Amino acid sequence: MRRLAHLPLVAGAVVSLFPFYWMIVAATHRTRDLLHTPPPFLPGDQLWENLRRLEDTVGFTRVAVNTVGLTVVYTVLSSLISAMCGYGLAKFRFRGRGLLLAVLLATMMIPFQVLLVPLFQMMANVGWIDTYQAVLLPFLANSFGIFLMRQAFLDFPDELIEAGRLDGCSEARIFYRIVLPAARPQLAAVVIFTFISQWSAFIWPLLMLNSEEKYTIPVAMSRMIGQSHVDYSGLMLGAFIATLPIMAVFLAFQKQFVSGLLGGSVKG
Repeated sequence: MRRLAHLPLVAGAVVSLFPFYWMIVAATHRTRDLLHTPPPFLPGDQLWENLRRLEDTVGFTRVAVNTVGLTVVYTVLSSLISAMCGYGLAKFRFRGRGLLLAVLLATMMIPFQVLLVPLFQMMANVGWIDTYQAVLLPFLANSFGIFLMRQAFLDFPDELIEAGRLDGCSEARIFYRIVLPAARPQLAAVVIFTFISQWSAFIWPLLMLNSEEKYTIPVAMSRMIGQSHVDYSGLMLGAFIATLPIMAVFLAFQKQFVSGLLGGSVKG
């Protein structure tokens, strides 16, 4: 009975993993081979040729370095801002704190597309079009990350914070040495969310970046879709390579990620 109960899970896993497998297969064939009926279901021998064409077409190494740099900077700064803002909203009493939290939650319900035009005008007014700071700065304060970290810090004992103050610790030292280590699972969840959001960001970098040498992977890959020809094998190879860092980050923080999402769901 136990094995029978696992059959639907196995079937669901196969269905979920098949698109990823097909992406790998498509990355090893020519584009014309993928259009045959039936299409190939086993890996081919065109991997290195597709990789060379991908490098020649979009300069994949350069755009990969750009994407890694932007993603690392954004993840570090945004996660730190989320942690500090969440700590302030959870443990400091000040006038307007409830209103600020309500506004923060309200911003989570605003569609991203609504913000594109005013943000673009702001970046144009300060002369930041085609710059990396325009890609990063507008979204460093992540509402979801701040709210998640606030919920994590709410359960932290105030007595430990007061003990640190009595021992002469500064507020920064209390935050970094006492409070933040206790919220590592939630911080790991924020890191994963921010990493994935910036790594896969497409619309905003597409609007901001005009120079090909500054492109990120999603923007550069879109240039492989022409009006009369689409390099499907190159697209699949680029998508496969771009997926690997996301998988690595998720696997590295998997336990903390699950713990962070479940943190605070069980009381007592």
